[in-house]
Amino acid sequence: MKKTYNALIIDDERLARKDLISLLQAHENISVVGEADDVSSAVNAINSLNPDVIFLDIQMPGDSGFDLLEKTDVAAHIIFVTAYDEYAIRAFEVNALDYLLKPVHPDRLAVALERLDSQEKEPRKRTRNLAYEDRLFLMIGRHFKFLKISTILSISAAGDYSEVLTADGKKGLTLKSMKEWEIRLPVRHFIRIHRSTIINMEYIVRVEEWFNYSFKVYLREMEEPYVISRRYANKLKEKLG
Repeated sequence: MKKTYNALIIDDERLARKDLISLLQAHENISVVGEADDVSSAVNAINSLNPDVIFLDIQMPGDSGFDLLEKTDVAAHIIFVTAYDEYAIRAFEVNALDYLLKPVHPDRLAVALERLDSQEKEPRKRTRNLAYEDRLFLMIGRHFKFLKISTILSISAAGDYSEVLTADGKKGLTLKSMKEWEIRLPVRHFIRIHRSTIINMEYIVRVEEWFNYSFKVYLREMEEPYVISRRYANKLKEKLG
């Protein structure tokens, strides 16, 4: 028996919401529990309804779907619904479940909902390298966050997780390996300084020699430095020129 998912639809176009609700009626495991037509009402709906899945439009008057993800913690799966494929293809690094182009086709919707059921068993993997200007949509802790790559200060291994530290002092655990981070982060800006640590070179203040052929690297916004071996320090100096 399939799990039943409570769904929230966020779209400023009433007819678009109505059409999507009509399509979802064919899927017994989806229960539409609410609608919202702008970001303000969406925030209230998310907080009060705690949906399992959100169908989210991107372009709305005033604040956009981008803004919503930055304004509130979202623990639900996100399926983007948009008339503009460039947003879905480029802007979202999509730990979001899927994106649908308007007008939504019933068969394409069915595919997205199948992913909803199978995501935990077979999570999708994306291999596109990240650009420094990208924003990564990922699960940190128990909530999805919209994370700007340029704000990442450091990433540290934490068992099966990795801990992301941002320039504003926020920390969070995410199910991404250090190897995946190392492969996908822009190499002009990020470097591995230890098997368990990656740093953003844009935030380096200075590198100092320490004892036993090791070094300390100081980053802006951090009181305590990272200690690195000579081997990693040499690679860092090569990158810094």
